[in-house]
Amino acid sequence: MGFSVPCTLGHQNFHRSSHHRTLKFLSLDDRKRHIIEFKFPKLKPRPRRISFCNREFIEIEERTSANEVKKEIERCYELIHRLGRGVVYLGSSRMGSNHPHYLQALELGREIANLLDCTSWTGAGPGLMDAATKGALQAGKPVGGFKIGKEAGEWTATNFHPYLPSETYLTCRFFSARKHGLVDAAVRGGSSDRTAVVALPGGIGTLDEVFEILALIQLERIGSELPVPFLLMNYDSFYSKLLDFLDDCEDWGTVSKGEVASLWKVCDNNSEALAYLAEFYDLLPSEEVRQEIGLRSAHGTVS
Repeated sequence: MGFSVPCTLGHQNFHRSSHHRTLKFLSLDDRKRHIIEFKFPKLKPRPRRISFCNREFIEIEERTSANEVKKEIERCYELIHRLGRGVVYLGSSRMGSNHPHYLQALELGREIANLLDCTSWTGAGPGLMDAATKGALQAGKPVGGFKIGKEAGEWTATNFHPYLPSETYLTCRFFSARKHGLVDAAVRGGSSDRTAVVALPGGIGTLDEVFEILALIQLERIGSELPVPFLLMNYDSFYSKLLDFLDDCEDWGTVSKGEVASLWKVCDNNSEALAYLAEFYDLLPSEEVRQEIGLRSAHGTVS
């Protein structure tokens, strides 16, 4: 690549060599030929500040090699191997502790941890991710997380979780690695594994994760031969318009009839979610859980 500038000898071309990182100064004057090389040292990639439209400048970190992403994915897998697979929660980072959905997510995280007796995984961020994490901790069960350096909630631009031990979460540079981790944490390696994906109310990031996992289940590429329960928590009809849109997709023929409904379980409240998981894994809920969700029997039928 190159560029030209006017000068006393006419327009001059600057040619940049990508291999040698030099600029060659060539005269276009037929009478004389001048070549001047400007050599620049090779620098390590560094964060750059860019702006989008009228938004403030943000820093981005360049990827210099695919190996960087690969190594981060491997670190995600190592963390999962150490803490164990379990229930993965997806949800908003913006709904604080005073929001009704926060309290519902806190309760759900606690009750599912008690029911399935497994590790609970989140994006290790604020909001509903924080609620599910605290719920699992209240149950005395292990938790793990894949944090991202830039989050849309109150813990912005920090690599550290405010209360989780550093050995229980990983701060990811790349969203692709984080999503690999969230998917693999829900994979069932055997019939004794009790895992699930629980989609709590959320925004763009949550929907991104929801539809990726939905597509993986649809195409049978989730990484498990055994089915993984996928629950969509439709608190206060939060996802009802999305479900209406998917129904419209069926009418337009872009989605097969009944296809989406077969991929997940839509739950209006925690009781339905707990009853579904108890039935899915053929578990006998505790007396406390049975009273809460109103089970008629130990087989998961709801009154």
